[in-house]
Amino acid sequence: MAASLLLDTGAFIALVDRRERQHLACVAVLERWVGAVVTTEAVLTETLHLVGPAWPAQRTCLEFFLRGAFVLVPSSVASLRRAAVLMERYRNVPMDLADATLLVLAEDLGSDQVFTLDRRGFSAYRVLSRRPLRLLP
Repeated sequence: MAASLLLDTGAFIALVDRRERQHLACVAVLERWVGAVVTTEAVLTETLHLVGPAWPAQRTCLEFFLRGAFVLVPSSVASLRRAAVLMERYRNVPMDLADATLLVLAEDLGSDQVFTLDRRGFSAYRVLSRRPLRLLP
């Protein structure tokens, strides 16, 4: 079974906004990726907020899920509890809810590959407190 790629907000925005500096690099990652691209509701919410209220941009984001290109993994009470622990641990980085839910998902799926432009944060985080993440692009 192919590994899962964890999608973070910055890369998601760069995929849908051709004006973003990293747009082509992010498109290239997605074109080469074989396997599931997964993310959380917190990342989707953050992305929709940052692309702005215009429906065309928001529709583009949602269509990735509606067409099955990305998989949306809902949070549970247990995953939010674990996210809170991680946010406390990484409070000096700092870690926001979107990042925390992705790290919980990484732990749950056993994946260490994150599609992100946030190199500062994700370079500091560890999967299950020990393994560094592999960042794309």
